[in-house]
Amino acid sequence: MIYEEYGNTAGEILLFIHGGGVDAWMWQQQIPYFSEDFHILVPTLQGHGARSGDSGFSIRENAEEMLALLAQKDFGKPIHLAGFSIGAQVCLEMIHLAPDFFHSAMINSALVKPMKYAVPFIKPMIRLTYPLIQSRQFARIQARQLYVNGEYFESYYATSKKMKSGTLTEMLQENLAYSLPENLAGSTTRLLATVGTKETRQVKDSAALLSRLPGSQSILISDMGHGFPVAQPDAFNRLLSRWLQNSL
Repeated sequence: MIYEEYGNTAGEILLFIHGGGVDAWMWQQQIPYFSEDFHILVPTLQGHGARSGDSGFSIRENAEEMLALLAQKDFGKPIHLAGFSIGAQVCLEMIHLAPDFFHSAMINSALVKPMKYAVPFIKPMIRLTYPLIQSRQFARIQARQLYVNGEYFESYYATSKKMKSGTLTEMLQENLAYSLPENLAGSTTRLLATVGTKETRQVKDSAALLSRLPGSQSILISDMGHGFPVAQPDAFNRLLSRWLQNSL
């Protein structure tokens, strides 16, 4: 398990989980904002960055790793989660595995309405497009979809080049096949689902589905695609802060 640790070790725990194809660096605008009050943990998912040597990717295995990490750090303090995209799916899987362990979670751009019809096409698609990952021009096109530019692009490009084709394939298959765990309705975790108005219909429908869970709500982010934490860090930080303070 590879993770970064920041902030006030006496404070409540706040775990940030990055999305697919990026790494812990995507939370650089969140860490200083929350460091004074929270004990911040920022793990690296399987097959990403310093873990690019991993042989595959599993939402369940990532969730189990996070729970093991938190078991080491938990001293009876409230634990909060914030995840983006497939990192948000990992958050939901953690809540599924430990429904009474977390105080709150911010679920950003999660897909929980499976698109299983697309899963068989992932492997041949990656076989054809994987060589493009080495191209800076192709990486810039992909990065723009996540609002990754300027100082973040080099980090994104380095992360992309390291990722194995098998990891990328399994990650996309897991992402498209993931469905809302049935036991979440009985969880004590407060859920906030965010989704951009420019995101796909499936992701918008997923946020609506999450908002129907007890103690949960969803918020549409105006004029936003897939990348709220990076594209609008100040607005994201304020929203997460209000959610953590139970003031929404």
